[in-house]
Amino acid sequence: MEEIQIVSTCVVRASSNSNNGITHTSQNIEMTPWDLQFLLVETIQKGLLFKKPTPQQQNNLIKSLNSLSLVDHLKASLSRTLDFFPPLAGRFSTTKNPNDNTITSFSITCNNSGAEFTHAIAPELTVKEILESCYVPTIVHSFFPLNKVRNVQCVTKPLLGVQVTELVDGYFIGCTMSHSLGDGTCFWHFFNSWSEITRGFELISRFPTLERWFPQNVNPPIYFPLELDDEKLDVCMEMPIVKERVFHLSKENVSKLKAKANYEMDTKSISSLQAFLAHLWRCVTRCNRVNANEEVILNIVIGTRTRLDPPLPEEYWGNAAIIKPIKVKAGELLENGLGYAALLINKVVASQNYEEVMDSYRRWVENPVIVSKKSLFVANRLSISSSPKFNVYSCDFGWGKPVGVRSGMANKDNGKVTLFRGVEEGSVDIEVCLMTSTLLAMENDEEFMEFITV
Repeated sequence: MEEIQIVSTCVVRASSNSNNGITHTSQNIEMTPWDLQFLLVETIQKGLLFKKPTPQQQNNLIKSLNSLSLVDHLKASLSRTLDFFPPLAGRFSTTKNPNDNTITSFSITCNNSGAEFTHAIAPELTVKEILESCYVPTIVHSFFPLNKVRNVQCVTKPLLGVQVTELVDGYFIGCTMSHSLGDGTCFWHFFNSWSEITRGFELISRFPTLERWFPQNVNPPIYFPLELDDEKLDVCMEMPIVKERVFHLSKENVSKLKAKANYEMDTKSISSLQAFLAHLWRCVTRCNRVNANEEVILNIVIGTRTRLDPPLPEEYWGNAAIIKPIKVKAGELLENGLGYAALLINKVVASQNYEEVMDSYRRWVENPVIVSKKSLFVANRLSISSSPKFNVYSCDFGWGKPVGVRSGMANKDNGKVTLFRGVEEGSVDIEVCLMTSTLLAMENDEEFMEFITV
């Protein structure tokens, strides 16, 4: 498949320094353990696929854009949106501990250095080719800026990059955001806010809460040892050849899996998410033909906003999530059925109450553990990211809602799973990155495909 053509790349800065009423104590925002844990991995990369405006929509857009081109209008609206999200236009700063020059602290400097904006074209690629390809076309990775950038590099690299790629009959808007700046909730808060400003809103519907949360007796800055030499950070690993595929679960099939899991365990506590993750986990374990005595692991991300006392607001703008591994022997996972696997997930999620979250937070401060790609992707492990709870299909930039969502190449390896809300209400898209042999086996796995819409 052809390569894209880059038309232009520039830096977009916030249009003013007023922050539209948003206040925080200083231009410097301290980072929490939840932010710092992601420094050595890559960014968040998600993007939306749109069909091109109809002739009527095009006419309306021309009137509303005041003769600006669509790309110029998106650039101008991004600048105004950054007024509400000053961290996105900033950079990370580092400070050495005066008592130990090898110990470093990180913070966010809201200095309006700007976000990267790229305009590109893929003159022979259609919306249909992206949506209907059996495997995600590799060209999709080139729809995102700042590829292969790790969060730690955002001392000099932009914390946000945006790329608008024009297709034959559509547009793809891809965003790359440092994961040490915020989590998926923050990412989609920004994306939806940008679409509101693009549609002509003067103010965004939800203002971000920028002040970082620290519990009592944990005082920033947090100093910890970190090697910043890029050559030493690059770990040489033999990477398997992987492909990506999106499996779609209809609302009806999601409900069936939930009912099946709860029935098998005589409970009502298993959620839809826990049920279909168990379904996927068991299928991948079967298709990889894991020895019954080998351990298999499911890494899940658990949000902490609602688990604090008092809870953090949904608008809290920073990372508020922890990664928890669920471990079991492969034979035990496969012999005990869907409900058993779903209940394993359910119990780990339910155990993360306020006390557990606080214990985890304070343990990190005492003994910092930085997540690495090497630790995320090992044999017999699935790592789950994103969530079908994120409202991706409300991002209307003025010519209609998205028709699809895809992720970039960041943090992709064998075992990466990205969850998205489906286009139809209540449905789910599961984007999996696995070895080709595993994907082929999954496609022929009747127990798995019974619930998948082809």
